[in-house]
Amino acid sequence: MKLRKVTAASAAVLALALTATACGGDDSGDNASSSGSGGGDKIKIGIKYDQPGLGLKTPDGSFSGFDVDVATYVAKELGYEPDQIEWVETKSADRENALARGDVKFIAATYSINDERAQKVDFAGPYLLAHQDLLVKSDSDISDATDLNDKKLCSVTGSTSAQNVKKDFAPKAQLKQLPTYSECVAALQSGAVDALTTDDSILAGYASQDQYKGKFKLAGLKLSNENYGIGVKKGDTETVNKINDALEKMVSDKAWDKAVEANFGPAEYNNEPAPKVGDIVK
Repeated sequence: MKLRKVTAASAAVLALALTATACGGDDSGDNASSSGSGGGDKIKIGIKYDQPGLGLKTPDGSFSGFDVDVATYVAKELGYEPDQIEWVETKSADRENALARGDVKFIAATYSINDERAQKVDFAGPYLLAHQDLLVKSDSDISDATDLNDKKLCSVTGSTSAQNVKKDFAPKAQLKQLPTYSECVAALQSGAVDALTTDDSILAGYASQDQYKGKFKLAGLKLSNENYGIGVKKGDTETVNKINDALEKMVSDKAWDKAVEANFGPAEYNNEPAPKVGDIVK
């Protein structure tokens, strides 16, 4: 792993260059499933709205984060300019349904590839390898997953992270599931829960926010390998192949490295190198 840093100013410049604001458009399925010819069409892309560093809707209505940058690059390769993108919030519990309904063309939303999900959707990628970790208060004595027995653990409805902890490390952990990670962070800050578990990339984004600096820390555990993929409607092999080509190009032309530095550098996140398309780390 290599520690990558970037100034807030350079992060802002790159975020402005790569991300796009939400725009209106027809809500019909035709827009969501457009072939990628560009022109006057829109493309609907699913992201998270509340994950700093990955997928975040800012107060001015724009969007930033690594997933946003990856999705913007992919959309460009599919024939869409940033102003042709309509960002759609897709929470963890609704991602498979959003694709099945045709609400979006694809989803880039910290979407870990696993066998259960692969039965319902197709995946391009992976485009990032993350690891499950814990976020705790800076003065917490929790340093291992087994310390969570009889403690209150928060995660998001539809996420596999908390179930993994209860199954493999702390069966007596008291699980609290909330709709969003922002609510889990607020619960951690108030003392309503003792720890938040999800991917280290997500946790790093929250820990680096100005209002939380110095208040939280990552436990530094690697409880799992999370291969982030781009979800596509089941059977849409053509789109999967096009997205894979775009991801390979993003890595080769170093746009992937620039996006990592812009979004994770401020949190001093120790990221893994860019994964190879089709290379799933178990």
